[in-house]
Amino acid sequence: MEFTAAQIAAFLGGTVEGNPEAKVCNVAKIEEGAPGMLSFLANPKYNHYLYETKSSIVLINNDFQLQGEVSATLVRVPDAYAAFAKLLELYAQFTQSKCGISSLAFVSQDAVIGEDTYIGEFSYIGNRAKIGKRVKIYPQVYIGDDAVIGDDTTIYAGVKLYDRTVVGKSCIIHSGCVCGADGFGFAPQEDGSYKKIPQVGNVEIEDNVEIGANTTIDRATMGSTRIRHGVKLDNLIQIAHNVEIGANTGAAAQTGISGSTKVGERCIIAGQVGMVGHITIADGTIIGAQAGVSNSVKESGRTLFGTPAINLGEFKRMFVYMKQLEKLNKRVDELEKKLKEQQ
Repeated sequence: MEFTAAQIAAFLGGTVEGNPEAKVCNVAKIEEGAPGMLSFLANPKYNHYLYETKSSIVLINNDFQLQGEVSATLVRVPDAYAAFAKLLELYAQFTQSKCGISSLAFVSQDAVIGEDTYIGEFSYIGNRAKIGKRVKIYPQVYIGDDAVIGDDTTIYAGVKLYDRTVVGKSCIIHSGCVCGADGFGFAPQEDGSYKKIPQVGNVEIEDNVEIGANTTIDRATMGSTRIRHGVKLDNLIQIAHNVEIGANTGAAAQTGISGSTKVGERCIIAGQVGMVGHITIADGTIIGAQAGVSNSVKESGRTLFGTPAINLGEFKRMFVYMKQLEKLNKRVDELEKKLKEQQ
């Protein structure tokens, strides 16, 4: 589908500089532009590409001052990055407008399926499952008995949602994600073996949550493992049983959160962070990459680094001292040598 510069400007509330009838049918980075492509410029590091790009249309900020001739048609908007994101969302809606139930999918007779839903090949919808309106379920998805999926949610190929998993509205769950597998619960026995503790809870995911590929969220031993609204989880994350993640918190890849830990709202968790179980993380906490959090964070808004995780200021001071260790060691050696000579 093609769009003209005039149509794009009208949709974004922008203004056109150049040919209003210039057409695009796809998007590209400004440095990789080609005829028929739409690009954007928001980062000053890429300013020089504006004068070189082959893209037909480029979004730029209203206050951008041209320093030379530009072959592309320009659409000026208040915020080029936000405007481009808005266009990508529209583009995704066109390219992912699937609907209907494949004859190769299995849908239980007592499952409830909402209007305008897509269910792809070899997907399985269990007994008494409830699927909302305009849901997209791609091929080879497993949705267990009594699971609930809210309106406008997208579940990509290969996702597994165990029995009684609840997913809210407008969520995105990427390929390979598993929600509702057993939590890691085992009781040590006198003979050194382990006895499995039955996990009888479920997973509850609220609205507007996005979960990355191959992320796993274990069901609760009792009650629910809860992912609150607006949470964004990257790929390859492990969320253990009975964990609760507060609203609008984001976590990067390879983070692991142990059982029964409660993470507050609006937290930022960088990659490869590990948290022990049964602790509480206050709202607005920022945790740097590869940090190991072994104690509760009670004061909101703190920034933590290191293992064990400590306040950013303390971490910086310790790092300065660490950089001086070689010099300090030499000084100690020299002092010890002088002391021996004086004896």
